Amino acid sequence: MRLTSYTNYALRVLQMAAIRAPHLVRIDEVARAHRINRAHLTKIVHQLGQAGYLDTLRGPRGGVRLARAADQIIVGDVVRLTEGPLDLVECFNAETNACRLRGACHLSTKLREATAAFMAVLDDLTVAQIAANRADLLVRLGLVADDADASTL
Repeated sequence: MRLTSYTNYALRVLQMAAIRAPHLVRIDEVARAHRINRAHLTKIVHQLGQAGYLDTLRGPRGGVRLARAADQIIVGDVVRLTEGPLDLVECFNAETNACRLRGACHLSTKLREATAAFMAVLDDLTVAQIAANRADLLVRLGLVADDADASTL
């Protein structure tokens, strides 16, 4: 299984918002810390805001923050939002399937089971859990805890 960079970046935005809470996080800060294109992040932040995961505040003192508690944001739900259907093989999608083996192929059955198992793990994971090692994450991102508290956002 492979998630798109879009999903990876969405999870990074949520993780950073969690480790910087209660302070606002600016898109430029996330872009710099993760070396991600700002324009790409803007689209991601917009979608996460529309879905109710982020509160966005415009203006020179603006930024983003989690719209709900980090332990209430399920990683599997974010993956479903950003990835859409996880159709590993064409026969997973009845509308576009051209495979003549559909319904008789044991491989597709096992791939469906593998996808379900993958998502079950992500459904048992929250943003709070991926941000639990806050101090280590701040250091790896080139930020310090004091910087998070004294930041002028």
